[in-house]
Amino acid sequence: MDTPPSLPPSRSDSVARILPQLVAQQSSITAFLKDLVECESPSDDAAAVNRCVDLLAANVDGIAKVKTYPGGRFGRNLLLTFQTAGPRRKKPGRVLGVGHSDTVWPVGTLKTMPWREAEGRLWGPGVFDMKAGLVLFISAMKTLQALDLPVAREVALWIVSDEEVGSEGSRALTEKLAKDSSAVLIPEPAAGPNGKVKTARKGVGDYVVKVTGKSAHAGLDFQAGASAIVELARQIEKIATFTDLSKGLTVNPGVISGGTRTNVIAAEAQVEVDMRIARIKDYAPLHRKFLALRAVDKRCKVEVTGGLNRPPMERTKGVAALYVAAQRLAAEHLGLQLEECAVGGGSDGNFTAGLGIPTLDGLGAVGEGAHAVNESVVAERLADRAALLALLVHHLGQ
Repeated sequence: MDTPPSLPPSRSDSVARILPQLVAQQSSITAFLKDLVECESPSDDAAAVNRCVDLLAANVDGIAKVKTYPGGRFGRNLLLTFQTAGPRRKKPGRVLGVGHSDTVWPVGTLKTMPWREAEGRLWGPGVFDMKAGLVLFISAMKTLQALDLPVAREVALWIVSDEEVGSEGSRALTEKLAKDSSAVLIPEPAAGPNGKVKTARKGVGDYVVKVTGKSAHAGLDFQAGASAIVELARQIEKIATFTDLSKGLTVNPGVISGGTRTNVIAAEAQVEVDMRIARIKDYAPLHRKFLALRAVDKRCKVEVTGGLNRPPMERTKGVAALYVAAQRLAAEHLGLQLEECAVGGGSDGNFTAGLGIPTLDGLGAVGEGAHAVNESVVAERLADRAALLALLVHHLGQ
């Protein structure tokens, strides 16, 4: 009897092979991550960031279209548009990944925080925030290509060079790309030891409150002076009352400066204030409170500058739907219970979610120590996190 011809694997069979394929690639994933971590890329060193961008571009040679965008005084921004199976003419509304190549660590940090593999973790500056996330997204796309899994939408990864310093130069480009996307996936670090994804982030803003008083000799002519420091203390006490924990709104006077000498009544003083809001509707009333600050000592002048620079990422229906899809995919194909959380820190996901684009954040590595000397990722979780990204892209691309 003739042997029947073998049939190509079904799509479900290919989906089932995503995780095993990534497990088999653990060593190459780790090697790529090591190369990225050892290519130090602090935000304020454009040349260093550009070297990291070049390394990323070289890694996707032949599997993605590479385009760079000027970053001004920062490094280049990078757009990777992946080649995928499926129709040549893709459906409108790309699936967009968003990450950043810059880190908070200066060049030379490797001398005291070298790349190392120990205790089941991978260690080094920027490994958790967020070079592992970039590696995971690229590895996910390589796996979809290797398994020939069709994706009917364009898939791109947008990597900015200035996220750690506020995304001032890249924000407009991020928002432009997001407006043409049906969903945004953010491979920023996961939350906690179980790898929770982030379905809400607080909006972030900052203010500078400057007081101008009148200088005088503190011993010879005390009453002629109007202390900017004393007035600023009154203003700080007022600013502290703006915090409303019931609304998830916090205001933190974080840096104070002023005065010249102890025997001189201070003519100038200022405070830098961090502001976080969970809901965009709370911003306008809070902003008005800052602008309404007035000097108690009428001889002093109060000047307020600043405002919101990242809108909150709120848990909208679109965000919740993305989470539910990710939760189902993780349970069905990875045997994992995927949890969600809200966090106080911001990311570029705040911008995309603020436009109303469904956004899911915290899809990157499981680990700890972002911006700290214990920065590390759990090695055995790289494969399943990359698999989750691959499953999500495949699902959203239909």
